Amino acid sequence: MNEHTINSFREKLDAHYTWPAVYLFKFIVPVGKEDEVKKLFPGHTPSEKLSKQGNYVSVTAAIHMVSSDAVIDIYIKASAIEGIVAL
Repeated sequence: MNEHTINSFREKLDAHYTWPAVYLFKFIVPVGKEDEVKKLFPGHTPSEKLSKQGNYVSVTAAIHMVSSDAVIDIYIKASAIEGIVAL
């Protein structure tokens, strides 16, 4: 994520949420990468759903976040996971 994208996303988050707030994260990853995503949410148990063909897993977590910067930090860490798609 470049600085312009981060700032734009932060503005949208701050316009839509009053922090702290529960934020819904949803990622799709190739099978075998779901544990890497779940490590982004220590102390929480995200839900998982296998795709119809069995090649991908969606990982969803509703997490109490303190700020838009905390949300962005999760997305930046997630971007290092190979094959991840954020929804």
